[in-house]
Amino acid sequence: MRTLFIGDIVGSPGRHIVQERLADLVEHRQIDLVIANGENSASGFGITPKIAEELLGLGIEVLTGGNHSWDRKEILEYIPHQPRLLRPANFAAINPGGGLFVGESKKGVKFAVLNLQGRVFLAPNDDPFRKADEELAKLPPDVAFILVDIHAETTSEKIALGWYLDGRVTAVVGTHTHVATADEHVLPKGTAYITDVGMTGPHDGVIGMDRVGIIKKFLDGLPARFEVATGDIQMNAVLIETDEIAPRNEAGRLAAKSIERLRLRID
Repeated sequence: MRTLFIGDIVGSPGRHIVQERLADLVEHRQIDLVIANGENSASGFGITPKIAEELLGLGIEVLTGGNHSWDRKEILEYIPHQPRLLRPANFAAINPGGGLFVGESKKGVKFAVLNLQGRVFLAPNDDPFRKADEELAKLPPDVAFILVDIHAETTSEKIALGWYLDGRVTAVVGTHTHVATADEHVLPKGTAYITDVGMTGPHDGVIGMDRVGIIKKFLDGLPARFEVATGDIQMNAVLIETDEIAPRNEAGRLAAKSIERLRLRID
């Protein structure tokens, strides 16, 4: 099975490149399952019901979230009714929606997506390590493929979670910083790992936002309104490959054969 995970989709430029490139990529690379982080897809901050439906309609099976999940108030009433849109599972239990989705791929492989958020330099949430234990314990044994999106600020927290879950899930992918890292590899017990997948959107600014406003903010420290940048639009993603039957990791889930970084541009 081939699974594509698309890094943080930022604003209309990010949505545009997904619309332009995803279908051809799925066909060319024979991709069976597409997952993406969509928490910045509405003008760089949050996601709306309309945008969520638009992205899911493009062939993305599951959308994950993060610290901007609640930036658009209209999502609060939508997310309980759309299980394919996740928010971090270690948010407060009273929050709407959930952080775990179970589905079936095109090849009939049962899969799960778990969304977690780190705690270092981010708002306080429940412990993502223990929450991972709790959520994984809910999954029946016939769920063969498990991907974890850890939306976190620090490399150390992401790497620690990767090692913590090695052999228990198929892949741990990092999101949030919008800067792709070059450490993609398969851990010793069969878990594919990357610290940050990177950003899908404009790269001629500062992590997706227009550089003029960001630089001004650094210079004067005054309140500023940030706008999404417009140029050098890229899709950053990873392609994770597994066999449908074997090998299995120590938890009985599919082990990763490989993880490959992809960077696409609009011609």
